[in-house]
Amino acid sequence: MDYNTRKSLCTFMDEERKAKQSPPRLSFKSFEQISDRDLNYSHSRSSSTAAGMYSLMPPPSPDSPWTLSPLQTPSPSVLYHCIASLHRHEGIIYSIAVSRGTVYTGSESSRIRAWRQPDCTERGYIKANCGEVRAILAYGNMLFTSHKDCKIRMWNVTASENFRAKKITTMPRNSSIFLFNWSSGQQHRDCVSCMGYYHAEGLLYTGSWDKTVKAWRVSDGKCVDSFLAHEDSVNAIVINQEDGCVFTCSSDGSVKIWRRVYDQSSHTLTMTLKFQPSPVNALALSTSHSFCFLYSGSSDGFINFWEKEKMSSRFNHGGFLQGHRFAVLSLVAIEKLIFSGSEDTTIRIWRREEGSYYHECLAVLDAHRGPVRCLAACLEVDKLMVMGFLVYSAGLDQTFKLWRVKVLPDEKNVCMEGTGRSDKMRITEYEMSPVLSPSWVEKKRQGNPT
Repeated sequence: MDYNTRKSLCTFMDEERKAKQSPPRLSFKSFEQISDRDLNYSHSRSSSTAAGMYSLMPPPSPDSPWTLSPLQTPSPSVLYHCIASLHRHEGIIYSIAVSRGTVYTGSESSRIRAWRQPDCTERGYIKANCGEVRAILAYGNMLFTSHKDCKIRMWNVTASENFRAKKITTMPRNSSIFLFNWSSGQQHRDCVSCMGYYHAEGLLYTGSWDKTVKAWRVSDGKCVDSFLAHEDSVNAIVINQEDGCVFTCSSDGSVKIWRRVYDQSSHTLTMTLKFQPSPVNALALSTSHSFCFLYSGSSDGFINFWEKEKMSSRFNHGGFLQGHRFAVLSLVAIEKLIFSGSEDTTIRIWRREEGSYYHECLAVLDAHRGPVRCLAACLEVDKLMVMGFLVYSAGLDQTFKLWRVKVLPDEKNVCMEGTGRSDKMRITEYEMSPVLSPSWVEKKRQGNPT
């Protein structure tokens, strides 16, 4: 089942709308209102709770692919709990961005909503009047949004006590009030699905379902380069801020690396990473002065990763992370952690072992009642001390959630997941049976989602 394609996504959305006749208007819990039983600590799930959850599901048939799995997480190395859960009638949330203590969400409605960290109270919204907001990117006081009209808007945001946003420009600008100039080649011809920003040069990169990538100079809003990047829809873009390399992935099953030609605006393809035929839906880059890892999530449920060689700058395939049962739709890398959201309704938290290709699955969050469409994460800092991580998730169940995650120091003899080039992968029973939302499992078994 592939939710990467627009057709299957729309089918799921329609069925979700029919299934939910009267959803609650607003479901919200602040951190102070969370009781002890609401805290999903990895070592505190009881057997009685598991029995109660299992009772919601019909007994599996002998030939059913669905198996029950333990609700406790496989490692005591992480503590997590959901501190806010919001459900609104504005439709599916397609994108999340975090900057300067404010979280932005874009959805099927034309409104871009702003939320305060870390309690997730609403600060205000921007009404764009140009259709659904597919992608959001925030950097400093700049906010970039893509819309149904295949254009990009740039906003200047003031997120003090009173939230204010002023539109700076629209990219591209119409060449004439009366003529919609498609022949200029500046405008995307289909949905703008992803964006990336290269800070040093002030370049905004946009990827589209029209298979192209465009580079925009933010200072004047001009398109400085446009190139056919893939044979199918471009689904994600990430930028290496150290050297300006552009990474793109597509439904054609490939990940490509592009580099801007020196002293020019054009870009050249330097490497194609194609390890599997499955569509690639998400990318994440984990970098520091000593390492650079690229992660890609695909529709077969695997997360492939590559390491950059220091001398040659080539990316060598290091292995893959196995755990999700269905398509990986979203990825975020921060520090040595990787957060992955999947069609199987769960979020997995992975940690890479220092100096190794091994990745440990720290926790599985039974997050939503539908595929986890987008993720965002940031450090939680209090008085210059890092307290942990804040993770924001949105699913096709029209729910927006905030998680507080605290990772404990590495422990020896932990159960590792993943493969290395010269090491054998260890697959446990838990890894083959990820936690699944009972309501989602029941729908899948009845054949409702297609």
